[in-house]
Amino acid sequence: AAAVAGAWRFLPKLEYLPEGNRNLVFGIIIPPPGYNLATMTEIAESIETAIKPHLASGPDAAPAGDEAAKIKRFFFVATRGSTFLGAQASDPQRAGELIPILREPVFREPGTFGFINQPSIFGRGIGAGRKVDLDISGPELEPILGVALRAMGKVVGVLPLEEGNQIRPNPGLELGAPEVRVVPDRVRLADNGVSVRELGDTVDAFNDGLRVAEVTVGGARIDLTLRGLQNGVSETQGIANLPVVTASGRIIPTSSLADVIMTTGPTELRHVERARTVTLEIRPAPNMALEVALEVLREQVINVLQKEGLPGGVTLRLSGTADQLNQTWNAMQLQLLLALVIVYLVIAVLFESFLYPLIILLSVPVAAAGGVAGLVALNTVTFQPLDMLTLLGFVILIGIVVNNAILLVHQTLHHLREGQRPADAILLATQYRVRPIFMSTLTSVFGMLPLVLFPGAGSELYRGLGSVVVGGLALSAVLTLVLIPPMMSMLLSSRRVQSRPLSRPSTPTPLPEARSE
Repeated sequence: AAAVAGAWRFLPKLEYLPEGNRNLVFGIIIPPPGYNLATMTEIAESIETAIKPHLASGPDAAPAGDEAAKIKRFFFVATRGSTFLGAQASDPQRAGELIPILREPVFREPGTFGFINQPSIFGRGIGAGRKVDLDISGPELEPILGVALRAMGKVVGVLPLEEGNQIRPNPGLELGAPEVRVVPDRVRLADNGVSVRELGDTVDAFNDGLRVAEVTVGGARIDLTLRGLQNGVSETQGIANLPVVTASGRIIPTSSLADVIMTTGPTELRHVERARTVTLEIRPAPNMALEVALEVLREQVINVLQKEGLPGGVTLRLSGTADQLNQTWNAMQLQLLLALVIVYLVIAVLFESFLYPLIILLSVPVAAAGGVAGLVALNTVTFQPLDMLTLLGFVILIGIVVNNAILLVHQTLHHLREGQRPADAILLATQYRVRPIFMSTLTSVFGMLPLVLFPGAGSELYRGLGSVVVGGLALSAVLTLVLIPPMMSMLLSSRRVQSRPLSRPSTPTPLPEARSE
């Protein structure tokens, strides 16, 4: 009970998967709307000027001593849809140090959002990895953007950018793209015998063209497009004068059938489960576990917004890595339980008893407490959450730590078959098996210690798993000798009492007759 309570009390917060140490720093940037190619070129040149002191002198040049990390390669790409940049370090082990070097000149531009991170080796894409998506969905775009702006302010308040947290709206939160809206007037359409579909097809034909069929020309299939005059509309105000043919054959301008509104709109429309959505992609700081970030977002952002009131139809939900974390955690809990059941059944078959395996499995919670103690000790040196690879260490422990208890129980039963008393059998079994127990434990512990104590290429992935195995083996080896012998003594004593026959009244034996001399 103490082992289980201690393990639950000090269990680190959950994380999905370790990031690894990929030699790439990648950033996705959202500049203010309306920036043209010339402006983006100026931004790229200013970023390049700022990082020039950090460029390596050669492809194989590495920083010496305490010198800042050097950039081996750098790129900046700007398109109509997205803007991104990236860099590689001369020393692959120091790629993460390039993040603040790139972040400062990038976000120096006012109104620029985005994030710069070291992509995970387990991510499906370059921009994927350790992030939480806050989806704000609803039927209309304007209320969604209003809630998204409120949520953005609260997220920045509880997860400050100065502490290494990053946030990126997808798409942007501004309606900065010029837009012309043709809003049909159904009364005027009905008076002229024109349907909404016909009005829309006419406007399309005079703009991008209207595809009406697919024809075959010379063995190739091409689209047959109905298109108006190329120079018919030279400016946006001309859309109101596009000709529309009515049912009676009259030709009237579009402004007679609809209201033409000059406004602004989003650069991108995003849908999640068929609902218009604005997503806030949040990357917690490297020293914050994903479970902590989820708790903060639920309690201090989503719950607060819901209490303040949301427009009709607008919903908030967490997705992305948050969903994957919940699914994987539920699956791992089932796997831990399944591992316990399998180990119990195997030991029950080998010992032909359902009681001895229960005593043997008492070493599992003790090992779990030791694994948590190993993680706590590692967190005093470096940040190590309970990610899914580290959680595999507890599955491994279930199959390893029972070996010491199996040795004690098997040796005790062997001495009992030789006719030893239970107390003597337990004492002899402990004396005979204590040396093999410590030999196997010490070899395993010292073989795993370099993975925990000495960082190197790849050690960041398995350091948590190694600390769990080392702590679990070390603690269970000692406490198994304290728990198993007394429990065996209690079990054997109770079985002797139960197997003892009931006492029956015996007839007194007659005394021998006295003989005379």
